[in-house]
Amino acid sequence: MDTPAHPDTDLRPLLDQVRAAHRKQVPDARQRLADLDKLAEAVRRHRDELTKAVSADFGRRSRHETLAADVMTTLDEIKYLRRHLKSWMRPQRRGLNWAFLPARGEIRQQPLGVVGIVAPWNYPIQLALIPLADAIAAGNHVMLKPSEHTPRTSELLARLVGEAFPPERVTVVQGDAAVGAAFTRLPFDHLVFTGSTVVGRAVMAAAAPNLTPLTLELGGKSPALIAPGYPIEHAADRIAAGKCFNAGQTCVAPDYVLVPRAQRDEFVRAYLASVRRRYPTLASNPDYTAVVNHRQASRLREWLDDARDRGVTVMQYRPDSETPPPGVEVIPPTVLLDPPDEAKVMQEEIFGPLLPVKSYDSHDAAIAYINGRDRPLAFYPFDRDRGRLQRTLDAVVAGGVCVNDCLIQFGQHELPVGGVGPSGMGQYHGRDGFMAFSKPMPVLYQARVNSMWVLDPPYGKVASFVVKLLTR
Repeated sequence: MDTPAHPDTDLRPLLDQVRAAHRKQVPDARQRLADLDKLAEAVRRHRDELTKAVSADFGRRSRHETLAADVMTTLDEIKYLRRHLKSWMRPQRRGLNWAFLPARGEIRQQPLGVVGIVAPWNYPIQLALIPLADAIAAGNHVMLKPSEHTPRTSELLARLVGEAFPPERVTVVQGDAAVGAAFTRLPFDHLVFTGSTVVGRAVMAAAAPNLTPLTLELGGKSPALIAPGYPIEHAADRIAAGKCFNAGQTCVAPDYVLVPRAQRDEFVRAYLASVRRRYPTLASNPDYTAVVNHRQASRLREWLDDARDRGVTVMQYRPDSETPPPGVEVIPPTVLLDPPDEAKVMQEEIFGPLLPVKSYDSHDAAIAYINGRDRPLAFYPFDRDRGRLQRTLDAVVAGGVCVNDCLIQFGQHELPVGGVGPSGMGQYHGRDGFMAFSKPMPVLYQARVNSMWVLDPPYGKVASFVVKLLTR
């Protein structure tokens, strides 16, 4: 059934209800596995509806992109969690200081309680359901707030979740930004937010009075760095793949490219040639995703106007003179040549198919340029010189790195997703997701026969000898 929108005053009683249910019965391994099965079954059952809903919310969203980046990744994550869950749940033996033997120690992974998830609009299925699956695997109950900017998908997610779970175990809260703000003020046991750095700061401030632990998956300006000597055509092709997927509306999309000055124009030609091969047409091409709404499209167009006003050369790929269907916001793949750092496209995450191309004169200068800015969520070095590549990786700190390609690091179970500072905090996916929503609780089991009496007062010669021995 559909979960209704909850006004601000209703949210705390709802949280109390979900928390009371968790305290009454914490999900064991059997329940968690059954819940993961129900979630996967619901996603498969609604697969076609999900692709249609996302496409309707975007105006036009490539069916293949939704199936690959939203549906497939979600189902794949659930399979991985099921396969490893029991081994992750087992207590882990830990050694103790020799003076405390024969006591023994272990770490138990305890569920946190109720996890709140605020999902974004750009990948509205997987960025809602993957953290949901991770939280379920860790034994938590969940409250999920999907994006109001993809209302059809959010409504379908609420129905999907309602079919799979009782509302006291997993519930969906729908509503506008005011509801989202109220949601983030709730005293969850953990809160996950995926979105912009600006809103992430507000979420962190909202969570602070409750000392709510946070996982913030933000964004920022993720650079691609083409090293001297790397094949330009290959780099351009892989960067085009990463930038044009979902029309650049990806938190780990390459945001700008650093290329040797002498090869800048060669890169631009190769990049536009790769775009042309992928998208012979744009206006009515079902493979080219639209910008999600008029507000986002207007923002991108304003940034292009700002760049032109600053004298920046702007090169747009326009293969046809057709007008997109009504309500479909198509922004062509666009290259901006050496925009100044003051330009708006260089100030904030672009989140669209605009690609600034910045020339550099030395590889060290390019590294310094990256390190002079906020640490990015993703970093894409293209380099076949192993020594130089290792020096680059030693010099740059990023949320994640993919060498000689783009985006694919995001879908790896053993490689967690997470940013650094303005690009986020915390990480999840796979075992790291299970750990993010668990409390590693240390437990010491005292032995029936032990030597702790030695340090009980009144202190005598034995205590003095032991203290002297232990403080040498």
